[in-house]
Amino acid sequence: MKVLVAYHSDSGNTKKLAQAIYEGVTQAEKDLLPMEETENLETYDLIFCGFPVQSHSIPAPAEKFLKGIPKGSKIALFATHGSLRGGQLAVTAFYHALSLASKEQVLGTFGCRGKVKSSLIDTLMKRPEDRAWAMEAQSAVGHPDEADLEDGREFARLMVGKVRSIA
Repeated sequence: MKVLVAYHSDSGNTKKLAQAIYEGVTQAEKDLLPMEETENLETYDLIFCGFPVQSHSIPAPAEKFLKGIPKGSKIALFATHGSLRGGQLAVTAFYHALSLASKEQVLGTFGCRGKVKSSLIDTLMKRPEDRAWAMEAQSAVGHPDEADLEDGREFARLMVGKVRSIA
């Protein structure tokens, strides 16, 4: 089995989670690469795609990457975000990513909190419509933490197991 863990990271949160997912993939040939450095995607049996949630959506490099995945590929999505787990903004971003991956076989999704840049929180605190989310995002300091990373490793093991059971 050949596995790719591809990620786009702005602040380092998603890269940290990508590394944990990479560690969780065992008994497989595997690569860990920024999305911008990937090639020959058709050679992978499973592609993990990771991104930070930005404005309840996904960043442009992740959109481009998802659109370039070969039809029928098995993929798993993961993301970091400042919201609470299961929060509406993160869920909306996953829905958007899933709509872009409609030609692939999506095996699962995983999201965890990630520290939000303090400069962004400061800016959002000044805007009444964003203040509640900025206050929630302040509590993401210290994430992804070791529990988040272990959950990411377990997600990787589950996704690899799904591919093996399909084959």
